Amino acid sequence: MANQSGGVYGLTILSPIKDDPNSEVSPNLALRIYLAKLPRHRNSPFAKVSSTHFARLVVMDDVVYVGMPACEEHLQSKYLVFESNFDGDLDTYLERMAAEIPETVDAVWKHCVGFPGVADVAAFKAYMKKCQIETTFFFADVNDKTVQQTLRALQTQSAVTAFIVKHQGASPSELQAAFAHFMEKLNKAPLPAPAATLGKEFVDELA
Repeated sequence: MANQSGGVYGLTILSPIKDDPNSEVSPNLALRIYLAKLPRHRNSPFAKVSSTHFARLVVMDDVVYVGMPACEEHLQSKYLVFESNFDGDLDTYLERMAAEIPETVDAVWKHCVGFPGVADVAAFKAYMKKCQIETTFFFADVNDKTVQQTLRALQTQSAVTAFIVKHQGASPSELQAAFAHFMEKLNKAPLPAPAATLGKEFVDELA
């Protein structure tokens, strides 16, 4: 499928933003203010949806036609652009968004035309799919590993580097014993939490 690369799904959604000239604060401005205040990285609400590799929210005002011959074209409304890469299938991901970050989803998409809310999960899923555009050229840098597997691999890479630096000059027997201890701790370590950093404490402890 065009939207998928291995086990990773590439989602792109364009939702038209309401136009209410009678409101004290326009939906477009209210949405921008809310998005600007959303926490990022490990504190992002989308980090709670643990299958998320990354998520991006952008307000698109208009498009510029750059073809030849040049002509002037405009969108009929402003759009909220939502992009996400995640593990698994679309239905499960949307259901998790509705269940795990309902306040955030409602606070963002309430500014968009026709948004039904997340209380009715079926209606929410139908709305998001209606706003979805096909990801025709999707490339996933890690297409066969989950978020947690990828984070563990990155942590392990850093831990091995730290191990090598720490044990330079050790005798073969010392190195063999230290590496066996390193692997034992690594195998017993819990999987990293969603949106976890490389974790200096984790790396130092293993090394």
